[in-house]
Amino acid sequence: MKILFSPSETKNSGGDKKNFDKNSVIFPELFNKRLEILNSYNNFLKTATVSELEKLFGTKKYDVIEKYKMNIFKNPLLKAIQRYEGVAYDYLDYENLDESSKKYIDENVLIFSNLFGVIKASDQIPDYKLKQGETFENLKIEKFYNESFSDILDKYLEDEDILDLRAGFYEKFYTIKKPYYTMKFIKDGKVVSHFAKAYRGEILKIIAQKKINFFGELLQINIPNLNLIEIKEQGFKKEIVFIIN
Repeated sequence: MKILFSPSETKNSGGDKKNFDKNSVIFPELFNKRLEILNSYNNFLKTATVSELEKLFGTKKYDVIEKYKMNIFKNPLLKAIQRYEGVAYDYLDYENLDESSKKYIDENVLIFSNLFGVIKASDQIPDYKLKQGETFENLKIEKFYNESFSDILDKYLEDEDILDLRAGFYEKFYTIKKPYYTMKFIKDGKVVSHFAKAYRGEILKIIAQKKINFFGELLQINIPNLNLIEIKEQGFKKEIVFIIN
């Protein structure tokens, strides 16, 4: 099973002083495609005004802007699953998982970055900042990655069961073309959005601990405080609907 996951706008600093190259990320044969976006990003940082950087980064904090306006290729590298922090990643609690669960995540989770495109949890990436939905040099980043990486992703995922835990925005980076599962969370009759991140992280942790590989195994797991009430089917998508206790 492969699990598609969202990134986070907040990142952990630090890492190893290594060069970011084609061996740092999945699909090295398309590394030059990534470089098109990354080089455009770096070039924009060199010439952007303060107001443009505030919009790009989603902050007006001077120290944050100063930190992130530097050349990202000079930043140390860290495993993607450790680079991101935020609600989903807090609930996943990767650092405190046993080694076999970490290995499962490293090998089976694909994160859809709004700057790097699709990456494996184990890929090595530098620290960066790009607010969700923002762009630079008039690029349509999600369209670029969708067009550039869809064929190779189709082949990579063709023999895998897929659980899509991405937030809606990141679905624009890749459209799944085979049956897959996703999840919805309801509390007091309303769809939960922000706190759904916590459940996505918790569910990913349970899946990793139980080493789930197939849809049938996925539907058998018990998740604390969640009751499965129905599975809605629409085209390729099977949406597992949970009520939060």
